[in-house]
Amino acid sequence: MDHVNCDFSPMHKILTEDIHQVIIALQHNVKLMDNENYCLLGDFEKIKEDFLKIEMKAANFYLNCYLSPFTDKYLEISNSLQNMSKLKHGGLIVIQRKDSLESLVRRGISIGAELTQPLLESIFFPGNPLHDGAVMVNKNQIVSAANVLPLSDRFTGDKKLGTRHRAALGLSERCDALVLVVSEETGRVSFAVKGDLHPINTHG
Repeated sequence: MDHVNCDFSPMHKILTEDIHQVIIALQHNVKLMDNENYCLLGDFEKIKEDFLKIEMKAANFYLNCYLSPFTDKYLEISNSLQNMSKLKHGGLIVIQRKDSLESLVRRGISIGAELTQPLLESIFFPGNPLHDGAVMVNKNQIVSAANVLPLSDRFTGDKKLGTRHRAALGLSERCDALVLVVSEETGRVSFAVKGDLHPINTHG
């Protein structure tokens, strides 16, 4: 992953403690394996959920680090993601960083307006003719909407990725852009960077 210019010390302490608690739980399960009448499946599910929470906590931190040097609109973007997630309004937001996107993105409709929460959410409101494509953000402006991104051919396990997630990965595999995705099916929010997809927590 990218080098980030953030003070990692407080987050390091939090993540270290969280991971330590998971290790304790795993060690406890090792002891329980001696009891052939005890079913470990419920414990494994809990540990899996704890790992996901740790990943989301770290992803939220890194997302801020990745965004802050390139846009002052982190709060507006974050609030929009929360609302879109709750309403299950699918979304795809490209944050341009250092690399040019001219040769990678098929441009849609020019917007050329300051990024605001109401504008961003209105673009992805179901029925809006612009809601199916990607929004391009450069610094503090929404440059364009209804953009078409290159798709990734990657799979997650045996399940094929949805179009928005394939588009997010596809662009992030080819440049340093950060791409935010809201799933229309689940409302879950993820971001793609350098060809990897990370879930983030928008509700706490």
